[in-house]
Amino acid sequence: MRLNRTCGLAEGDLSDVLSQAEIEALLHDEGAGPGGPSTDAGAPLGARSAVPVRRSINSENSIAYELYDFRRPDKLSKDQLRTLQILHETFGRMAGSSLSAYLRSPVTIDLICFEQVPYEEYLRSINESVFTILTLQPLSGQAVLELEFELAFSVIDRMLGGPGRALKRTSLTDIERPLVRQCIERLFSALKSAWEGVVIVNPIIEGLETSAQFVQIAPPDDIVVTILFEVKVGEQRGAMSLCIPYLVLKPIASKLSAQKWFASGTRKQNVQTKRQIATQIQQSQVECAVKLGSTRISVEDFMGLVPGNIVKLDQPTSQDLLFTVADLPKLHGKPALNGSKLVFTVTSTAE
Repeated sequence: MRLNRTCGLAEGDLSDVLSQAEIEALLHDEGAGPGGPSTDAGAPLGARSAVPVRRSINSENSIAYELYDFRRPDKLSKDQLRTLQILHETFGRMAGSSLSAYLRSPVTIDLICFEQVPYEEYLRSINESVFTILTLQPLSGQAVLELEFELAFSVIDRMLGGPGRALKRTSLTDIERPLVRQCIERLFSALKSAWEGVVIVNPIIEGLETSAQFVQIAPPDDIVVTILFEVKVGEQRGAMSLCIPYLVLKPIASKLSAQKWFASGTRKQNVQTKRQIATQIQQSQVECAVKLGSTRISVEDFMGLVPGNIVKLDQPTSQDLLFTVADLPKLHGKPALNGSKLVFTVTSTAE
């Protein structure tokens, strides 16, 4: 529906109301003309005519108007949409890198379209896909991650060691469903990392559907934010979309402004964040090794080694051994025995 911004006139009625002096002059001219109605120039204006008189506007002075659809009101501002767009562009890059390592194939995920539409319109735009119903805890409500069938089957074929062939089917078997969930969970890890600048979310799969009629996460007229991605897995291309109702985003709408988002990114880490990072690092596993020494021998001598041979190393017995963590020198120490086990006694740190 098109509206006139300045005076609320319908489209095509580009006219302006005359001033009172111009109306009086026009009525005076019409009354004095041949065959015109007799009008008393001194009579009050209201007693002369109740018909509004308008004049046309020149094309050089046309009234500006803009398109506005009351069925699709904008819930989020352009600044908030821009922040969400940046977040999901980051999600696409991180998800593509994660799937590339998982599928051992180049994967790129590019954001194509970003808009606010009624939920009913979003469902009508989808033909046949795999719908993952999810929650973004601690946010209330549900969202949908949609993946085209051909793309889903191509990913499954890659996971099982195939070349990534797409199948012409619109259903998932009991074996294929867990494989799709594994792929979606990797996407959720990237989504969680991308959203950390605004809010810490924990995406959880609530259900897996193959028909849009069973995906009812919002009333048909409610506004949802839809993000459309193009996914390339090797030579196969397909579409993926993320649908988030506005009611899910409403509690964090104030945090989606670019100013607050960048401010939160440069904010100093609090004690709780540092403790969480330290806990995650402490649970990581690293490879440790003790270097006994090294030497150089010929290939002929190496091929002739048998159990019982002695190989002379360049490490003096009086010198401490080097302790490495992930091939990086960290400590110096001496070998020792603890019962029947060989242990390492730390004497100093390695510079």
